[in-house]
Amino acid sequence: MRRLWVVSIAAYLMLAWSQPLHAQRSSVQIIGFLSTASPASRGSEQLAAFHDGLRQEGYTEGENLRIEYRWANDDYSLLQVRAKELVDLRVTVIVTAGGHVSALAAHEVTKEIPIAFTTVTDPVRAGLVKSLNRPGGNVTGTAGLTSELDPKRLEFLREAKPASAIIGVLVNPNRPGLESQLEELQAAANKFNVKLEVQKTASDQQLQGAFQAFASQRVDALIVTADPFFNNRRAQVLSLSESRSLPAIYQWREFVTAGGLMSYGPSITEAYRKAGINAGLILKGTKPSDIPVVQPTRFQLVINQKTASRLGLVLSPYLLSVADELLE
Repeated sequence: MRRLWVVSIAAYLMLAWSQPLHAQRSSVQIIGFLSTASPASRGSEQLAAFHDGLRQEGYTEGENLRIEYRWANDDYSLLQVRAKELVDLRVTVIVTAGGHVSALAAHEVTKEIPIAFTTVTDPVRAGLVKSLNRPGGNVTGTAGLTSELDPKRLEFLREAKPASAIIGVLVNPNRPGLESQLEELQAAANKFNVKLEVQKTASDQQLQGAFQAFASQRVDALIVTADPFFNNRRAQVLSLSESRSLPAIYQWREFVTAGGLMSYGPSITEAYRKAGINAGLILKGTKPSDIPVVQPTRFQLVINQKTASRLGLVLSPYLLSVADELLE
């Protein structure tokens, strides 16, 4: 009888000890992170902002959260494959980074698992949501307003170098909606009476060739359009621009802090933070259809005065007065 009592106590203690462990395991949520980039090229400040957003909602990787990362390494054809891997893992939510190509790839694979994208130009037009206020499906996120700002970037670039007659434009031919983007930019170029020289680039070799072409075309200044391909090659793009003394304007502030001339656009780090917040809300049970797609309301013109001086540019009082941030 005494032996039976000891065994019973032991069994009870084992059960008591195992229950918290089981509860701890089951409390760990799993989300997927799908990116067009590679782990090395994805900006640490962007991922840090993403984790900040998650922590704001009470989720920390390694504690009550596991993140399955999937990278396409700039091969857009791999995005659906990587998205399918996350679906097979039965993640609770998929966060997509790298514009609408990654969001569309995830949406093609699943209409059930919630998707939170970082930045997408016109998600309604892309077919990801029904409307910004009422997404209506399994997708939500932050509208990027990237290509829509290209005409304004052209205006600022002309103000920085008024004598520019030929403006180079760097684009990724694999970007959906590219033709309409170029049409809007061409309309702005006609207004300013400048000629555009467009170079389509989707590989490292083509990127080198594009800048060689800009040199032969006697391009005066450059617009680097928003695309994950260029974001992931920030150092290379900046180096090629500098080697040819090309004043250039970019989408993201990060290019300017790394030595580029100027940028105009919303904050990409805030978009990643919002993606983390959205993922946290979804983990708590909020439906994506009930989370409105947020549009950025603040656009920053950032100018690197040291780079301007190195390029021999004398910036106008107007440009200096409208700049939101001047880097020395």
